[in-house]
Amino acid sequence: MDVYTPAQRSKNMRAIKATGTKDEVRLAKALWSLGYRYRKNNKSVFGKPDITFKKYNLAIFVDSEFFHGKDWETEKHRIKSNVEFWHKKIERNLQRDKEVNIYLVQNGWTVLRFWSKDVKKHLDDCTQKIVSIIDSNK
Repeated sequence: MDVYTPAQRSKNMRAIKATGTKDEVRLAKALWSLGYRYRKNNKSVFGKPDITFKKYNLAIFVDSEFFHGKDWETEKHRIKSNVEFWHKKIERNLQRDKEVNIYLVQNGWTVLRFWSKDVKKHLDDCTQKIVSIIDSNK
């Protein structure tokens, strides 16, 4: 049973951002400060990656742990309310992520996916990984 009223729950869910999350911005700013220029949420690239380097065919996604199903097989049992909806939604997100990865790789792109907590806790490691791929694609 949900502890919020439907109106409160709706307000909470509408406040969750799909683009421009704190961790996406954190990673983007770190790359910008290193002198790298990129496009955010580039609609011309399949899957609309969070950050793209079209020149280097590099697509970067910063995925939230909940919506993209980190450790899904163990974490899916923690969902207690509206279980059917969330299982269907997150499993579709997982499937879509795989489809996007396959499409981009088949078309010559390098795809990097970071969990938002990894960006938050290990920003330098994430930026270093991106920089090394850019350097290898030059």
